[in-house]
Amino acid sequence: MASHRRPSQSGLTQSARVTVLSAAAATAAAALGATVASAAPQEPSPSGQAAVDRLFEEAERATEQFDKADEHAKLLRDQVKQAQDGVARGQEKINRMRGALGAIAGAQYRSGGIDPALALLLSSNPATYLDQAATLDRLGERQSGALQDLRHEQRHLAQQRAEASRKLAELERSRTDVARHKRTVESKLAEARRVLNALPSADRAAFDRASRSERGELPPLSDSAPASSRAAAAVMAARSAIGKPYIWGANGPSGFDCSGLMQWSYARAGVGLPRTSQAQRYAGRQVPLSEAKPGDLVAYRHDASHIAMYVGNGQVVHAPYPGAPVRYDPVGMMPVSSVTRV
Repeated sequence: MASHRRPSQSGLTQSARVTVLSAAAATAAAALGATVASAAPQEPSPSGQAAVDRLFEEAERATEQFDKADEHAKLLRDQVKQAQDGVARGQEKINRMRGALGAIAGAQYRSGGIDPALALLLSSNPATYLDQAATLDRLGERQSGALQDLRHEQRHLAQQRAEASRKLAELERSRTDVARHKRTVESKLAEARRVLNALPSADRAAFDRASRSERGELPPLSDSAPASSRAAAAVMAARSAIGKPYIWGANGPSGFDCSGLMQWSYARAGVGLPRTSQAQRYAGRQVPLSEAKPGDLVAYRHDASHIAMYVGNGQVVHAPYPGAPVRYDPVGMMPVSSVTRV
């Protein structure tokens, strides 16, 4: 979500990257490093640009925390539902067991409610009574076993209820975290909008033009082939998202944040990725930037708070920040922290 129009470590400007991107086909090898060009006079003022960059970067970090908390909340919701379903099934089983025990107890009461010797004395058919007594003995054994089973199920149900309560409390805490991170993101974005609105009109117009730019068409992927068929499918999916809006907390198909785009693209290739960029950087084998192939995930900044997909010719596809659509940018647009081959 952070602005990628900020000068890179080699002192580059946004317009310089646009210039290099238009010539990327002729400079594919050099594009893996930092891009070098002269500053454009219509750039927003350095102080205003720096403030916007900082706010977008902070908002992106908060978005990653929101995504993480939201993913955890979704997992907990499923676990709570399963626990509650288990409690309901357990209660139904106990009710059936109680009903069966009641039937056994009723039969014993009706047939064996008096002293066995007196019942034999009074019986008009001793042979029939003895058969009934044997049946009652078997019923007593069944009742004893059923009682043990009932006690076991009651203990198990109590454990299920306790687990469901624990999961529900954890879910409520997670929902609180989601709401807190959401407020942080919205606060940072609102502050960024205030800073943008305070810029001189020429600077604001230049910023808007850069934000709307899709950075042209990507040249043919001639420098390297994807590392696998699934990487190739993910690249095709990511490229199909060019022009879709940045929506923080979204993972497609109508909008994306940075890690949401990576997750969606690889899902189209049949590969499940974690939700956050910090987790995605460990979703495969890390390789040097010099060996990057299309489909590799490029994480930025020391905390991997932004992520993109390398697509060849020194370019990545990513969801930059609010107001900027999914687009191509030079791989060296920000400090690279890792490259991951899924």
